[in-house]
Amino acid sequence: METPTLATSSALWALLLATLGSAAGQPLGGDTVCTARPLAKYSITFTGKWSQTAFPKQYPLFRPPAQWSSLLGAVHSSDYSLWRQDQYASNGLRDFAERGEAWALMKEMQAAGERLQSVHTVFSAPAVPSGTGQTSAELEAHARHSLVSFVVRIVPSPDWFVGIDSLDLCDGDRWREEVTVDLYPHDAGTDSGFTFSSPNFATIPQDTVTEITSSSPSHPANSFYYPRLKALPPIARVTLVRLRQSPRAFIPPAMDLAGNDILDSLSVPETPLDCEVSLWSSWGLCGGPCGKLGAKSRTRYIRVQPANHGAPCPELEEEAECIPDNCV
Repeated sequence: METPTLATSSALWALLLATLGSAAGQPLGGDTVCTARPLAKYSITFTGKWSQTAFPKQYPLFRPPAQWSSLLGAVHSSDYSLWRQDQYASNGLRDFAERGEAWALMKEMQAAGERLQSVHTVFSAPAVPSGTGQTSAELEAHARHSLVSFVVRIVPSPDWFVGIDSLDLCDGDRWREEVTVDLYPHDAGTDSGFTFSSPNFATIPQDTVTEITSSSPSHPANSFYYPRLKALPPIARVTLVRLRQSPRAFIPPAMDLAGNDILDSLSVPETPLDCEVSLWSSWGLCGGPCGKLGAKSRTRYIRVQPANHGAPCPELEEEAECIPDNCV
């Protein structure tokens, strides 16, 4: 076999470098390459639609009332993932989803940007202090970093959040002018609570991120369990609009919480909530006159009051004939 010459080796090495360089510039997973102008600026507006009309079951009214955490997100390339359904949440996402602590998640995003140059920028928006309302921020997308991901924690909750995973703002050689996405609750898979106010109960081993639906988890205690619904109404919505003017001229929408409550009640269909009652108590003593049939009774109590034309509550007391144990 002939020994490769220096020229041949150099040519092979140059070809290898060119191949690696070309591969490094391509998005993973066979995604199309964005050839739009290098930079595009967007406003992102998060709208909470978590109202007592749309989600009447166990709706948090006190300590704390229904609200949203701050929004935390990144503009990135396809080789980075902030979160992904059916995959395990990172330690940073766990801290954010369970306690609203953003430091570890921000450090993870920063590290991905430094090591892999996969995160172009990190952005955030203020918290929303009620279930309905808006918060806004600005972000900058790049042709090599055209994907947007973010998370917002549902407060209160065990480890529930809403968000977007890798939304592409680029459409071939153009930037998308406006994108609106309805959002639904997700479980981070790190806490096993069923209700908004469940105490901390770590999921061991950790589970993957899953979407919460009207029938899953199927436990009746689940705060989002509405067996009469085929699907939950959207609990939030996000809108991204490309900005034409200077970022300094952009004015975020005002957080008119009262107005949003009114709009929400008009635009969101009422979710029926059926009455739920406890099991029957034991039968009481049988009482009555000697030589005649007596009566005994048992009771139950209302666990969940009906709402929005849900099934009404049944009788809470029941009587039956019996033979007196101690006649009078």
